[in-house]
Amino acid sequence: MKRFIIAVLDSVGVGALPDAERYDSLGANTLGHVAEHTHLSLPNLQKLGLGNILPLNKVPPAEPPLAAWGKMAESSAGMDTTTGHWEMAGLLLDKPMPTFPDGFPQGFIDDFCSRIGRGVLGNKTASGTRIIDELGREHLETGKLIVYTSADSVFQIAAHESVVPPEQLYEYCRIARELLVGDLAVGRVIARPFVDDYRGGFIRTENRRDFSLAPPPGGLLANCRAAGRPVVAVGKIGDVFAGQDISIAMPGHNNRQSAASLVRALKSPVAGLIFANFVDFDTLYGHRNDLEGYRSALEEFDTMLPQLLEELQDEDILALCADHGNDPSTGGSDHNREYVPLLVCGLLVRPVPLGVRPTFADLGQTAAEYLGVAPLPAGRSFLREILCEEDSE
Repeated sequence: MKRFIIAVLDSVGVGALPDAERYDSLGANTLGHVAEHTHLSLPNLQKLGLGNILPLNKVPPAEPPLAAWGKMAESSAGMDTTTGHWEMAGLLLDKPMPTFPDGFPQGFIDDFCSRIGRGVLGNKTASGTRIIDELGREHLETGKLIVYTSADSVFQIAAHESVVPPEQLYEYCRIARELLVGDLAVGRVIARPFVDDYRGGFIRTENRRDFSLAPPPGGLLANCRAAGRPVVAVGKIGDVFAGQDISIAMPGHNNRQSAASLVRALKSPVAGLIFANFVDFDTLYGHRNDLEGYRSALEEFDTMLPQLLEELQDEDILALCADHGNDPSTGGSDHNREYVPLLVCGLLVRPVPLGVRPTFADLGQTAAEYLGVAPLPAGRSFLREILCEEDSE
């Protein structure tokens, strides 16, 4: 009944990486700055050892912590969701996925419009909330889609649900995904439906969907499936891995839904890998520079954590981590190149320091070793470091 659970607190970085300047992330520290600028209270994460990873205002180190603790550096080129999650699965990228700071080539835009029978607005780098405010009325009047990108490798399509129903928008995204190949092969095509806001503007809905590139072979999910170990994907994990090697996909449009799905998965008799993403930190607060909202989301997760821990079975190992940073104190709307936290707990786990892991792939390699599946292309397992002595023999 061995299970390895990875819970990704999307964008909860813990300090700029040494190469952060190359990514315009110098000085970023998502968790540290949220703690510095708000009255943050995380008693349950504090007990696990969150304050042992880095100095945090109001979150002191635990003596002793309940979890093994450390932080991980991203060795792949990039700081986006896809790159971070793939690296956790042992799949490293030696060059970043393509970005389009000046918008997408006109040839692609023309082909896309021809295929869908609609025109487009935008085609530039923009904040998702700002561009629907800027172009939403014109979109309603003309029926043209709003397309935009960011510092990440993404092609985003926004449309009002009364003009383009979500299922139709998803089909447009599939067409874009089909066309975005070769030098245009962005990591994700993202559907961004929105509706009227009661204040007279617009607000994005939870009908977002990501259409990712297919991951390379040989990662953690593929190796689990090859060994007959089920893979349960909670939230956008299924989208990030393009639906490949997923046994069961469970909803997680927001943190509460992800927590509820994860609890259901933990209550089930399914053994193997459970991979969950908690999206609100990034989507709702990091990109919008909302320090208080970020604090509130962290505290809400902290209140949900005890139930997750209570559902752990004797042979379960739970790892809490992140995929990149998104410091809401910087004034920008893009991700940040940061270390990510690592907390690993369970009845079999010793609360030992794990130091600074040179790659997220160390986590995936540890999961692979514990579940008895083929080793991953990258990463060094720390399983022997964390297992209680009688369990490591």
